[in-house]
Amino acid sequence: MSKHKPAGNKNLAFKSDSKTIHVFVALCDNKYQGIVPVPEKIGNGQDPDNNLYWGCAFGVRTYFKNSKEWKFLESRKFNSEKLERIIFKHATKNYYLVADAYDGKFIKESTLDFLSSSSGKAKDTLKIGKTTIGIGGNSKLLAYVGHDGLMDFQLNESFENTDKQKRDVIILACYSKKYFSPHLAKANVNPLVWTTGLMSPEAYTLHDAISGYLLNETNEQVRTRAAKAYSKYQKCSEKAAKNLLVSGN
Repeated sequence: MSKHKPAGNKNLAFKSDSKTIHVFVALCDNKYQGIVPVPEKIGNGQDPDNNLYWGCAFGVRTYFKNSKEWKFLESRKFNSEKLERIIFKHATKNYYLVADAYDGKFIKESTLDFLSSSSGKAKDTLKIGKTTIGIGGNSKLLAYVGHDGLMDFQLNESFENTDKQKRDVIILACYSKKYFSPHLAKANVNPLVWTTGLMSPEAYTLHDAISGYLLNETNEQVRTRAAKAYSKYQKCSEKAAKNLLVSGN
């Protein structure tokens, strides 16, 4: 039984003009995750700087730092389940993006935090200078990036929606629709992009899906952007990428 308490305070009411996208990244980890091993340097889940899903060229931190759409504000280091938090502000929209890198050993905790936030059970806030923004369940869009740990472990917790708010979600992990949908059945979420098969959850797919989301595109348009990015970088057909990356329940 997990003793992990999801991040945030479920009773925390919050209102702000600024909107937030909160990304939960489980660092790639050869040792602690049931994955096909990757090269040792990029598969160390305790080393964010060199990790496949964080510090590498197509990792969340590096890819978003190199994007003209996002302005990097700050990085905060932790010595806990989370190793680093990065904060961005969008170049033209009143949106913040907060991404958390979880030690790969704590993939279960990152999954719990994502699911608790998606249902509104876990809400929190964050101060950047004099600005307070909402994170967790106070975010408009929540994303999970990494290995699908639900293939390896069971969760006993339930994730029923707590506040009648519908949150948008993106889940970039292998077979994420199959494994995450039972847990999100009562969470009242809008799945923008999730997957039907094996995939590489690198940041270009997330980045381009978010670009469409911020233009108020439909689920189908957001999913098409994600598929085009995946097709380009993975050198597969757009049809194959669209079969893999799907939208809706």
